[in-house]
Amino acid sequence: AGSPAASARFVRCLYAVGFLDLFGVSMVVPLMNLHIKSLGASHTVAGIIGSLYGVMQLFSSTFVGCWSDIVGRRYSLLACILLSALGYFLLGNSTTVFLFAISRIPVGIFKHTLSISKALLSDLVLERDRPLVMGRFNAASSVGFILGPIVGGYLAEFEGGFYQTAFICASIFLLNGGLVWMLPWSEENTSNRDHYQDKGSNSFSAKSNHELHLESATTRAVTNSSFFQSPWIQVAAVLKKIKGIACSNLWDVLLVRFLMSVAILLYYSNFTLALEERFEVKPLFAGYLMSYSSALGVLAGCLLGPITRLYRHNTYRLLLHSSTFTCVLILLYASALSIWMVILSSTFLAFSTTIGRTCIIDLELTVGGNEASGTLLGVGQSVTSVGRIIAPLLSGIAQEFSPCGPPSLAVGLALVAIVIMNANKQKYRSHGSVKLKNQ
Repeated sequence: AGSPAASARFVRCLYAVGFLDLFGVSMVVPLMNLHIKSLGASHTVAGIIGSLYGVMQLFSSTFVGCWSDIVGRRYSLLACILLSALGYFLLGNSTTVFLFAISRIPVGIFKHTLSISKALLSDLVLERDRPLVMGRFNAASSVGFILGPIVGGYLAEFEGGFYQTAFICASIFLLNGGLVWMLPWSEENTSNRDHYQDKGSNSFSAKSNHELHLESATTRAVTNSSFFQSPWIQVAAVLKKIKGIACSNLWDVLLVRFLMSVAILLYYSNFTLALEERFEVKPLFAGYLMSYSSALGVLAGCLLGPITRLYRHNTYRLLLHSSTFTCVLILLYASALSIWMVILSSTFLAFSTTIGRTCIIDLELTVGGNEASGTLLGVGQSVTSVGRIIAPLLSGIAQEFSPCGPPSLAVGLALVAIVIMNANKQKYRSHGSVKLKNQ
């Protein structure tokens, strides 16, 4: 128990969880607007229900991530998977707009399975291996995201296809729940204990390895019993952890994540429409181009290992360079004179955005510490959710001036993020030097 082979098996199982999660979701999501319209909902009602899901995700991600730190990854991950399965099962029975809206509530609150899986991966692996493992997890999830819409579109051609697709999605989540339940958790606990011992000298507090070992054992004991404690005790512990994150020095990292998220969302916000207006390209071609970029993103996730070794595991420098590259590529897209320049920018943008997304998560965990990795990932997800709410509004305003307005605004936001990273480079470098010295 606790051997490297056991941890490797555990990590591979989590890759499968990520793949199945996004495969199931991406089967259903592209069909939802068509389904709610078929139920008689107006565009306004459909938009309100869609926004309701985003708002619930915004407020629940931090609490669910923090809750996973309190009660443990196993119980929180299982609860999120099973309640998400309930939501998709209700969606498969949604014969009215009201039932459709009700089905989105458990999914909006508890669909944080990927965040908890990432927190679990962060608990399992050493810091120097974290970008590689996170990149492979994102790649496995992206493969599911590529295949899911194809299967969902095929099933939608049949009579009652949406309902069948929703039930299949719920079944996939139940399968994921069974997979998580059968994971070798006893081995993970032992491995996690050794992992914390190995990382004792990497903590930024002045604790000794012995103190960290005692603290880790105490944390595991509390975690194993917290699930059965009073809900009020759990809520108080969650609020205490959130307060600690709010008072930390992570504001600049989260601001960089917010700015880069909005920039990328602005790039994609009017992608199909802009190509049609600028180059008279049909939406089908734009869809093929986006699928092509997604496939390259999977490849980028698989190449993160050699890339991080090339950068000597310096996450800050890799994030700075990938963000700068992203900014230049969006500028190239905004000023493109031919469709070939768009294809060129999309090709390399798939690599830079995938690398940047993984690096910002690693930087959050490095600066914030792994002791509250679920909370940190939840806060980061909330920041991204704010970006998803704001980006469509900014895109609509910018598009009033030009089809190139949204990507031009994205370039400006990316430049601000790069300036913030340069202004705080001493702090990032100090963390990176400690990280390298102790590995």
